[in-house]
This record gives sequence, C-alpha cells and structure tokens, in this order.
Amino acid sequence: MLKKIEDFDVAVVGAGPAGMIAAGRAAEMGSKVVLIEKNPRPGRKLLLTGKGRCNITNAEFDLRKMTERYGKKGNFLFHALSVFGPKETVSFFEKLGLRTKIERGNRVFPVSDRAVDVLESLERYLFKYKVVFMPGSEVIGIIKKEGRIKGLRLKGTEISAKNYILCTGGKSYPKTGSTGEGFKWLEALGHKIEKLSPALTPIIIKESWAKELQGLSLKNVDLGIFQAEKKQGSEFGECLFTHFGLSGPIILEASKKVGELLETGKVDLVLDLKPGLDFEKLDKRIQRDFEKYQNKAFKNCLIDLLPRRLIPVVIRLSGIDPEKKANSVKKEERQNLAKLLKSLKMTPDRLLGFEEAIVTSGGVCLKEIDDKTMRSKIISNLFFAGEIIDIDGPSGGFNLQNCWSTGYLAGQSASA
Repeated sequence: MLKKIEDFDVAVVGAGPAGMIAAGRAAEMGSKVVLIEKNPRPGRKLLLTGKGRCNITNAEFDLRKMTERYGKKGNFLFHALSVFGPKETVSFFEKLGLRTKIERGNRVFPVSDRAVDVLESLERYLFKYKVVFMPGSEVIGIIKKEGRIKGLRLKGTEISAKNYILCTGGKSYPKTGSTGEGFKWLEALGHKIEKLSPALTPIIIKESWAKELQGLSLKNVDLGIFQAEKKQGSEFGECLFTHFGLSGPIILEASKKVGELLETGKVDLVLDLKPGLDFEKLDKRIQRDFEKYQNKAFKNCLIDLLPRRLIPVVIRLSGIDPEKKANSVKKEERQNLAKLLKSLKMTPDRLLGFEEAIVTSGGVCLKEIDDKTMRSKIISNLFFAGEIIDIDGPSGGFNLQNCWSTGYLAGQSASA
C-alpha cells in the first residue's frame, strides 16, 4: 500500500547542483520544499567537476559575451544569467563561507581547491531554509491529470506538490546517477527531447602510435579540425595522449564538433606542435639543431625540440633513417620533418561516449520552456533546470553556471 507524504509547495527531483540551488531558493522564498535524490548523498557528480576542485563558474561578467560562449542557443540563458549570473554566483558562495579565486581562463575555483567544500556550502543553504531532503528515493512514475502533474510515485511512497522542478541531469557519467530517465518521463508527458549526444568527452583515435604515447601531455599546441580538407574549427592549449587516443582540455572542447562531423564522414585532427614558429622559422630551428648535433645519429638530434617520448614516433612518421647522421639529412627530408611537426595528422574513430563525457548535448526542447521562468509551456506546474535542458557550454565553469542560473530562476519562479 502506498504511503502518501504530506503535500509540499515545491518538489525538486535530482540533488545535483541545479536541484540543490533550486530547492534552496524555493525554500528561501518561503515555500515548503522537498528535494528527492536517488543516491544516498547529494552532489555526486559535482564532486567530480574540475578534477575534484570544482570550477564553479567563469568570471565573464559581460552577459552578452557570456551567452555567446554557449553557441547559437546561448540567448535562451540571457534572462537567467541576468537574474543569477557569475557575479551573483561568486557572491552567493562567499556568503555561505566559501572563499573563491580566479585562475587562467577566468575559471573560478574555491580557494581550498576542494569540490567537497562547494557541496557542503550548498548543504548548509538547504539546511538553513529547512528543505526536506529525501536521499535514496527513486522516482518511478509521474502522475499527470488535466495538463498538470498531480504527484510523484516513489517506491512505496507518493509525493504531491503544487509545483515540480525536474533537475535529473543528462546521460553523462551514468555511474553518478545521470542515466537519462528524466528524458523518458518527459517524452511520456508530451515534451520533445532534442537528440542526446556526449559533449566534452575524449576522442578515440585510429592510429596505434597515438595510443603508444599514453600519459604524454603536450602544452601550447594548436589543434585543427578538418573535413574534406576544409578547416571546420580549431583549439589551442593542452592535449593528453591516452590508451585509447586523445583527451585533455582542447580535445574535450573539440569533441562536440568532431562528433557532429563524424556523422557525415571522415574527420582529420591536425596537431601543430610548434604554433609559435612558422614553417620557415621552424626549418631554421631544425637546421641549427642538426648543426649542433651534426655528427650524431638523427634519432639523437631532436632532444631540444620535442618531448623525449614523442621522438621515436616522430622519427618513424618522418621516414628518415634514425641512424643517419644529422649532417647527412637532405633538405627535402628536413623540410618534410618541419611539415610533420606543423601538421601531425590523426583520424578520430568515435567519441568515447557518455561514460566519460562531462556534459550531455541535447535535452528538453528550448521552444517548450519559458526562458523568463524555466516553466514548461506544456505542463503548467513543471519547471526545468540544469543539464536536462537542451543547452551546453565549453569547459571552464560554463556548464555549472547554467545549473546555478536556471536552478535559481526555476526555484524562484516555482515559489512565486
């Protein structure tokens, strides 16, 4: 027999960043709020962000520039960001006792470099405003009647509320609980779900030599994305070779574009290992190294130019005899080596997938959400926040800011 829990003003499903701030804001506005989470503790995915350091936002205070970072759909977030943007986010956490700092790329981190401190700040917020937290409680059904949600069915329990906020996340990192069930519920309720795909995810590379370099990190390199010999995009920064191919900041940023292009055909990734030197300057640099080591074998002449682990691979790809003396390397061979260093080509096979993706691209169709309130245009007492919405941004605090902004606005709207 179902045990019915007392009625609430607002029921929030999903205790990730969006759900926690939505529940806290709704309670702060005076509503009686319940926060339902299937995991034993809240914020499981939050603890993984920023490699455990939690990049809470990006200190881009020009909201027009901020929305541009989310791409074509960024304007949808303008109102939410104007209500609760990066400035408000930093102030919010500082008031909760979390000191912050700004690092490279305007990334904002807690001074402690501990994601758990961010989570504990949010837990204090929930406790202060008496949010009823129900951990280990999985929603198994939504009760709908006459265009409104009447209740949530949990195992052995039923919960009813005036308004509901869905913050169940996407499909990325399913081990944290983001398994995508929220999308199934919403389709059943009549909402359109835009195609789901992994974003900010590593890339599997076909070339075996890339996998031989597992663990090698290259800083300050330029990545070009090509299809049919036409450049489709580029990234600059750090990449990391892994046992399956490529990861690291520039690879994660490029992954969404690569995934889209792979659907229409072959894609080439081209690394410029020496972006600070044009071809002529690099050729002269190689000449100087060859003169310095003129009586040594070619395989011993690249030590000043490349990371030690990369040298055997470059030698192999160059086609130059590794035992050949530096002063015997022909001009054509040397220039081919320079070309190789300026355009080290790799072939993506596929993206690693949702298991390792930081965020999910796709979600609830933006046309079906009121951007001023985060209310569903189909179900009058349903609101959305966070990754479940069809919007995602680059790394650097943008995706968490999406959660804070939409969560805060949804909580405020559901309590109005």
